[in-house]
Amino acid sequence: MSDTRHLPVPDALVGERADAALARMLGMSRTKVAELLAAGHVSAAGTVLGKSDRIGDGVISVDIPDEREPGPEPAIPGGLTIAYEDDDLLVVDKPVGVAAHASPGWTGPTVVGALAAGGYSLSRSGPAERQGIVHRLDVGTSGLMVVAKSDAAYTALKRGFKERTIDKIYHAVAQGHLDPTEGTIDAPIGRHPSSDFKFAVTAEGRPSVTHYKVLEMFPSASLLEVHLETGRTHQIRVHMTAMRHPLVGDTTYGSDPTIAKRVGLTRQWLHAMALSFDHPTQGRRLHVESTYPADLAHALAVLRAQ
Repeated sequence: MSDTRHLPVPDALVGERADAALARMLGMSRTKVAELLAAGHVSAAGTVLGKSDRIGDGVISVDIPDEREPGPEPAIPGGLTIAYEDDDLLVVDKPVGVAAHASPGWTGPTVVGALAAGGYSLSRSGPAERQGIVHRLDVGTSGLMVVAKSDAAYTALKRGFKERTIDKIYHAVAQGHLDPTEGTIDAPIGRHPSSDFKFAVTAEGRPSVTHYKVLEMFPSASLLEVHLETGRTHQIRVHMTAMRHPLVGDTTYGSDPTIAKRVGLTRQWLHAMALSFDHPTQGRRLHVESTYPADLAHALAVLRAQ
């Protein structure tokens, strides 16, 4: 099985090398894109592209093989909690270690797969592996995600995220003490200049705005409430690192591993705590909240006991 995507080339990427341009268009690493190009899975106007070819305007076709092994999808430990459900949508509380949907190279459990196994019917809008998915959380981030069951909900929720009418509140624990204790980080985020798997504040990045407020302070860290105005990949992690306050446990972005070991964390302390949005068909404002999972609650208890 494979997923063929037909991607219009943005004006800003015309003339770029195929591997660099496709990495941005697909949200994949350049290494993975290079593999697709080398295998002949990318073409433009009927011509197969190589990684060093420059792309022109028009449409690029990409055939992405499904690399998952056949058979049932891996089970989610402890199951997937449904925080809210009606005929149009679900709000799920995603555990750590679970992806939103299938993607090249990921063989672990997904929200889409878990819901399908549970007999839930999702909107058929969007790519096949992402049906019903209107936004995502990183594999290493737990918390609330809204998933569309009806096509009307899918369209309305996608528009809500684009127009920034959906409020997303996170709780995070960052190293050190932030000064000021409440503020806004307005700094563009793009691909890291030397790592395919990371992001960074860069002059060429996309506009990214994060609002934060310190809720509690510990000797070596601070508990924050974070409101995302934009929704870039790794946004909170990148912005906190740029402030020299990486999230506790986030060794990918430079946190001190001794702190994570002391509090028993094997991932970043980051949880999608609340979602508020206008219901797509009922017109009312819907607010859903989560609670801390066991590993994050334990880490907080250790920090408070210091």
